[in-house]
Amino acid sequence: MVIIMNPEATAEHIKGVIEAIEGAGLEAKVMEGTQQKIVGVIGDKSRLASVPVDALPGVETSVSISKSYKLASREFHPKSSSVMVGGVEIGGEVPVVMAGPCAVESKEQLFEAAEIVKKGGAQFLRGGAYKPRTSPYSFQGLEEKGLEYLAEARERTGLKVVTEVTVVEAVERVAHYADVLQVGARNMQNFGLLKAVGKCDKPVLLKRGLAATLEEWLNAAEYIMNEGNPNVVLCERGIRTYETYTRNTLDLSAVAAVKHLSHLPIIVDPSHGTGKWRMVKPMAFASIAAGADGLMMEVHPNPAKALSDGPQSLTPENYYEVMAGVKKLSGFMTREGIEPMNLQ
Repeated sequence: MVIIMNPEATAEHIKGVIEAIEGAGLEAKVMEGTQQKIVGVIGDKSRLASVPVDALPGVETSVSISKSYKLASREFHPKSSSVMVGGVEIGGEVPVVMAGPCAVESKEQLFEAAEIVKKGGAQFLRGGAYKPRTSPYSFQGLEEKGLEYLAEARERTGLKVVTEVTVVEAVERVAHYADVLQVGARNMQNFGLLKAVGKCDKPVLLKRGLAATLEEWLNAAEYIMNEGNPNVVLCERGIRTYETYTRNTLDLSAVAAVKHLSHLPIIVDPSHGTGKWRMVKPMAFASIAAGADGLMMEVHPNPAKALSDGPQSLTPENYYEVMAGVKKLSGFMTREGIEPMNLQ
């Protein structure tokens, strides 16, 4: 249930509503918009049966929410949300781009990649310091030394840093270095990790699980938000199907579906979604056309020598080409859709 306050509601009115909710043994979550405040009710709403919610001072109306994911639902927060990261808005009018190597391999490699990413116009540098790999014999990342290199690259370029956190014990350490914490596909339902990043004050990029439904994905976001962190960005990175040509099946319909079901911003990762660098460009364009709030792409100074994900990584030249097209397309698109064509 959500309780919508009228525009004239005071802080005392909101306090009274919160006290009524908590008095019934439930939890209250306040979401503030530019013109209206909404109080969410977490728990068994039947406990409020004896409380005249709609008659409380300052209340406009109350609305029941049918979704299991309350805080992430558009029913709870009708207007689209955006996440601010050091002055960069994810979910605003302009799509953002997160780019960089799959893994931080060395200081020299990362700094070279960061300069390429910056030159192309991206706002975020992505790079894995902790690399959970399918095989235990694959490169596992430089860990904290990689985090230090990412922080140095941020100082050199001004790019914001997004990197993955894989275990609860590393959340505080990664948050010390990164601007955005990434929860990878394999950890989408690692509920202990979701709760840990939910207690953190850094935005979280939540990737869709390998075979996760939209409801499972949004409920994973709910775990984070329920711990007090509303700054969640969803990332569609492809799901596993019976198709073997591509690494995954990139589900662009998820962008439109999430926009309908949730107020959270969503970006797309065409690199992991296809596993083939030649497909990144068309899928990046399609993602923006579908309404995505941004892209995550793998870029490496020399993909042929990459320690991980070389086949799906863009060369600098290919990256610049993709970015040029993304800029043109995002300028053509609006958040409401394509501007009407003059057919006269």
